[in-house]
Amino acid sequence: MARKSVDLLVATSPDWAEAAIGNFDAFLCDHANCERKASALAMSMIVKYRDRRHIIPSLIALAQEELEHFQQVYELMAERNLTLTHDEPDPYVNQLLAVARHGREERFIDRMLICSLVECRGAERFKLVAEALPDPELRAFYEALHKSETKHGHLFVHLLLREVDEQLVYPRLQELAEAEADIIRALPQRPALH
Repeated sequence: MARKSVDLLVATSPDWAEAAIGNFDAFLCDHANCERKASALAMSMIVKYRDRRHIIPSLIALAQEELEHFQQVYELMAERNLTLTHDEPDPYVNQLLAVARHGREERFIDRMLICSLVECRGAERFKLVAEALPDPELRAFYEALHKSETKHGHLFVHLLLREVDEQLVYPRLQELAEAEADIIRALPQRPALH
């Protein structure tokens, strides 16, 4: 049976969880933006790769699920009297996208793999947040998100394997995972998902 993803090569520093929990309101606002962007990204990929019929139904379902997560986080924000914030550039995602190759097929492969890595990193961090939160309802919410994001990380690789031979997938996934590890090591700790 083919693998679906690779493990992250570097664990998130415990300092990150302290930053996220220490300014949880800022983390929630960033989290909402990330969920909204994830939904929009899935929709944009449907349009960009409309000729790849095998991946479109799963991307539609993903966009809907990410939008539901956005709604859930927004409701948490509203309970705390927080408003949506201006969307700041995400240095983590932007640095990952900067290593994507050009060319239609290479770009498609890299975008799908970068999405996998971003989702896997989000899953890891949601687990850290869940473990650090004292509130049982919030903890349960982030535990559920951890499971969901883990599935999303595998989904992108699974979908890619429907379109591309695995010999083109796993070596490149390893290269991108190494780049992702370097990016994570260099990023400052802040109350943001990435």
